[in-house]
Amino acid sequence: MKIAIIGAGNLGLSIAKGLIVTNAFTTLYLTKRKTEDIQDYEEYAKVKVTSDNREAVQNSDILIFAVQPTQMERILEEIKDELHEKHVLISTITGFKIAAIEAIVGEQRFIVRSMPNTAIAVGKSMTCLCSNENGKKRIAIAEAIFNRLGTSIIIAENKMQAATVICASGVAFWMRLIRATTQGAVQLGFDAKDAQQLAMQTCLGASSLLIESGKHPEEEIDKVTTPRGCTIEGLNEMEHNGLSSSLIKGIQASFKKINTITTD
Repeated sequence: MKIAIIGAGNLGLSIAKGLIVTNAFTTLYLTKRKTEDIQDYEEYAKVKVTSDNREAVQNSDILIFAVQPTQMERILEEIKDELHEKHVLISTITGFKIAAIEAIVGEQRFIVRSMPNTAIAVGKSMTCLCSNENGKKRIAIAEAIFNRLGTSIIIAENKMQAATVICASGVAFWMRLIRATTQGAVQLGFDAKDAQQLAMQTCLGASSLLIESGKHPEEEIDKVTTPRGCTIEGLNEMEHNGLSSSLIKGIQASFKKINTITTD
């Protein structure tokens, strides 16, 4: 696959790293206005760095847009004359709807919206996908790319804002929970390095249990909560102080905010 990542910032580079690690391309173009800080990516075979978006589009079939929402319209206007009938446009842009893309490049284009998260850099992203009507013919290409970089799921476009909160912002939410667990471990006597390892691996184990078993979290909680035990004591204290409520309120606040930056 001849892929171009238009906008090699934090997310764009995370996608690039995942593609490089899994060798998922024939050629890979990375574009950025100032290329100095990404120039070392040309050390990888078949990777080209450029500040010229049109050059990247001319030499690629799959275009992954990872720019700021305020830049997307300008970039689409810049490259639209370079598009051919085989191009697949994959947008990672928060709040930039398919209709807004179609208004610039045309409804006949294969357009896919994706919402990966930064865990894509280590092949563990949860990526949500949706497409325009024509894009349904090529959405399997997006699935193939993102399934090599984690897990993907196809959803309705009207759920993309919520998916952004749960999956993309969600990485930060889970990082904060891991940090809090680390701090708790330090308070119990572990040094910072060991504390973080304990927190990270326990989080990974808990998630893996649910993925492998398909069970509801409460089923696994029941296995480690005994009558009058330390686990239920800790869980109840957390709930008394609003653990679940705070998480849900935070998710709702993020969702409210993201709906103020939607582009129609």
